[in-house]
Parts: sequence; C-alpha cells; structure tokens
Amino acid sequence: MFAFRPAAPLFSALFLGLALAAPAVADPVHQGDLTLSDAYMRAMPPHAPVAGAYVTIANAGSAPDRLISASSPRAGQVRIDEMIMQGEVMKMRALPDGLPIPAGETVTLQPGGYHLMFLEVPQSFTEGDTVEATLVFERAGRVTLPFEVRARAATSAGHGAETGHSGH
Repeated sequence: MFAFRPAAPLFSALFLGLALAAPAVADPVHQGDLTLSDAYMRAMPPHAPVAGAYVTIANAGSAPDRLISASSPRAGQVRIDEMIMQGEVMKMRALPDGLPIPAGETVTLQPGGYHLMFLEVPQSFTEGDTVEATLVFERAGRVTLPFEVRARAATSAGHGAETGHSGH
C-alpha cells in the first residue's frame, strides 16, 4: 500500500537553506551621533589592485563630525576620495582633510561621488565576501564595520546598473 507524506518538511528545509544562503544586508552601526548603513563594495575584476567602498553616514547630532581616516586589514591603504567633473572629464581625487558630516544631515558615499578607495589589495574581493574596515571620525571616534561585497554592477541596496567608474 502506498502512503502519501506531505512535502512540507522538505519545502521548509529548502526555504530555510535558501534564506541562510542569501546575502544579508548588515544592520546599521551606531557610533555616537552617527549611524552607518548600507556598507558595501563591488566585486573586483581578477588581479585588480584597488576597490571602491560605499556607505551612508547619518549625523543625528547637533554638532558636525568629519570622517578623517579609514583602514582595513585587507588593504595596504584605504583613502577617502571623491569623483569630480573637470570640464567634461571625471577625475578622482583624495580628500586629505577628510569628509565633513554636517550636523543633522546624511552623507552618502556612492559610485560617482564620495567613496573609500581600498589600495594595495593583495587578494581580490569577490561577491559574497565581507571586508571589515575601521573608519575614524573626529568626534564619534573609531568604528569597525563590515562591507558586503556585491556583484560588480551593484549599486546601493544591491540593485541596479553600474554607475560611475567600473573599476570600483
């Protein structure tokens, strides 16, 4: 005699496995008056020595702050950069004095604008990796957060077509 057994446990296990395998967007990180969210970077082409990283920084305080430096054990150097238009040419430049985070405002590091540049990367970051970096703020101090490595075409929240320069 044939006995029918519902497949619900199989589907439950499959759903749980897919949920655990899906990349999770890290929870926002709070440091002083700052909230850092949506920290990500794009997967690097093989043998590329640099990568760009992006994050949204909200300052809920009544005083301005400033991102003054960044570092990562996965890069020889991490620099605060911005993309600017000079005539009809987009150029990248370092911000040696850091990046102001005005009181009560949000600053978004994103492709084609402000970003963190990971230099001297000995091993390419691949989709699915997590890369830790420590950001140092003038008032809020040091905060270490994970940057999710997304597809090369990733934009904020992991969706959409690539904008800005393709190397990072």
